[in-house]
Amino acid sequence: MSQSSGPSPRRLAAALLGLLQGHLTLLSHELEDQRNQAMSLILLTGLALIFALLLLIGLSALLLILYWDSHRVLVAGGLCLFYGLAALGCTVLILHRLRHAEAPFSASLEELQRDREQLLP
Repeated sequence: MSQSSGPSPRRLAAALLGLLQGHLTLLSHELEDQRNQAMSLILLTGLALIFALLLLIGLSALLLILYWDSHRVLVAGGLCLFYGLAALGCTVLILHRLRHAEAPFSASLEELQRDREQLLP
């Protein structure tokens, strides 16, 4: 009997399953990292928003009380302008970060690309 020069179908299937297992493991780790990062950011963002709103309410009330007799309309308008500009700035920053965010699962995609280059001549 002569030996064939190529790998056996069984070894090829085992190699492909090994590659698939490695990719799935990497993908699961990346999913877990993304989930943990998202949950942490959501929690911290929520807390920051609550405290920032409490601060803004307190400062706004203080300004209105201080200038109630002389310039209450001007102070109220200035506060509205400030809050509007702050909201617009935050919106622009959010959109910029969303447009320039790193693609999720980039490590998995790079690994798949390397495997494809190695398997295909």
